[in-house]
Amino acid sequence: MITFLFWNMKQTKRLDILSRLVRDFNVDVLMLAENALGVTDVLCELNTSKAADFHYNTGLCERIDIFSKFTLAQVTPLHESKHITIRHLKPPTTCDLLLVAVHLSSKLHQSSESQAFEITEIARDIIRMEDKIGHKRTVLVGDLNMNPFETGLVTASGLNATMSRKIAEKKERTVNTRSFPFFYNPMWSLLGDASHGPPGSYYYCKSEHVAYFWHMFDQVLLRPDMLPMFQNNTLKIIDRVGGLSLLNNNGIPDKNISDHLPVLFQLTC
Repeated sequence: MITFLFWNMKQTKRLDILSRLVRDFNVDVLMLAENALGVTDVLCELNTSKAADFHYNTGLCERIDIFSKFTLAQVTPLHESKHITIRHLKPPTTCDLLLVAVHLSSKLHQSSESQAFEITEIARDIIRMEDKIGHKRTVLVGDLNMNPFETGLVTASGLNATMSRKIAEKKERTVNTRSFPFFYNPMWSLLGDASHGPPGSYYYCKSEHVAYFWHMFDQVLLRPDMLPMFQNNTLKIIDRVGGLSLLNNNGIPDKNISDHLPVLFQLTC
């Protein structure tokens, strides 16, 4: 079992909270966006326990930092840009997989249309790396700055991400004679009050006619080949660490900590 955690930290300096998250949930792979903490400080804190052995898995993506219990040789960068890093994760005793970590542009800087076109390019990069490695055991994690229902997520030439595991198991769909591989997006099940946690991972309200209030910008998507290794009940949006709530008195993310909540999941690969 490998435990993954992604958190957009919004430049917070709360190393104590980060450390508690990693220890309480026994995290193996830690992915951070907007990390303002020094790499050395994070490693020293995570490795205070005798049983811990975290490494900083270096890469060229300036918006994502990855710390893990795997060595540099086991987390090889395959493709990187400003907003995305694709790593070949090779655990010593289990099957390898492609880990795609992203922190895409905010809606403050890109329109929904531009976001959708950018996702199409990222989808092509992922397919190219899958072809290079020779399999589609791919998991995508990160702050997409889009909700699961937006065009870039659901369009065939984008991430082609469906809310239904049964549909994703069909592997791909055909549009105008062209085939497009599916991603399965389990985040739909965590969106709204009926979920077992907060209604989303990010809260934003502005004074205009269309307002969702809660958003699911931080997501985990899996290729169909990963589904036997994933159970939905391992996927969680974390809103409490020990006795500390990550929400303020109004029940929304505490911006003194971060405006995003961490996302945790496990794979039995």
